[in-house]
Amino acid sequence: MNKYELALVISAKLDDETRTAVLDRAKDYIARHNGTVGETEEWGKRRLAYEIEKQTEAYYYFIQFETEDTNCPNELEQRMRIMDNVLRYLVVRKGENDTFSVAPEKTEAEEAEEGEVSEEEVEETAAEEAPAEEAAEEEAPAEEAAAEEGEDA
Repeated sequence: MNKYELALVISAKLDDETRTAVLDRAKDYIARHNGTVGETEEWGKRRLAYEIEKQTEAYYYFIQFETEDTNCPNELEQRMRIMDNVLRYLVVRKGENDTFSVAPEKTEAEEAEEGEVSEEEVEETAAEEAPAEEAAEEEAPAEEAAAEEGEDA
């Protein structure tokens, strides 16, 4: 069986029930082509990199599936193309040894939490880099002096 991943970007204007219906319809299309739906990852509402249909935010979903029907990805893309609530879609074939899983970007809250830890790391790094910077400053005058002696000759 071939493994695939369907990435969906769904309009943020929809309520939860309608969004769930869009996901169920996508899963139904996979099942119609003898596919087996695996894990469905919801990244939630994210800011778009650029405006799509006058929208700046959308919901991101990733559906893992397997199928022997090689026509399934093409059919799935055709169906997604005509769905009004799907802003963007992409079907990607995963390799046999692909073990990667999609991880969402960190939210601002998660980054803030890491920022607190990072401050400690920054202090440690600064302490380690300070001797290296001092050594570089000591070498600079010696290089300038050598350059001046070269000019005099």
